[in-house]
Amino acid sequence: MPNHEIYEVDVPIHHTTDPDRRGLHVFTGVADSPATALRRAHEAYDAALAAHTAGLEIPGQRPDSWGARGLRPGWELEWPAAKTGRWHNPLNWTSRGDYAL
Repeated sequence: MPNHEIYEVDVPIHHTTDPDRRGLHVFTGVADSPATALRRAHEAYDAALAAHTAGLEIPGQRPDSWGARGLRPGWELEWPAAKTGRWHNPLNWTSRGDYAL
């Protein structure tokens, strides 16, 4: 059975009408590899964008633990520049009873 860990996918973004406005969209979720994490993040974003475009509520976290909260219309994600790696939890949220991922 593959090892499943929490991954982070950092995707640079820019505003479509003002390219000088830049940022980062961060996705986190469980995956067995960086490639799987990137694929799942992209799928979660695509599902959120499709729902938004259709006038529907953006879906929450999917069964695979990935989701796209905070969809920002007017911003374009630069998927080819995405960086993926294991998530390093600076606040140790996963070991506290107060938080759940």
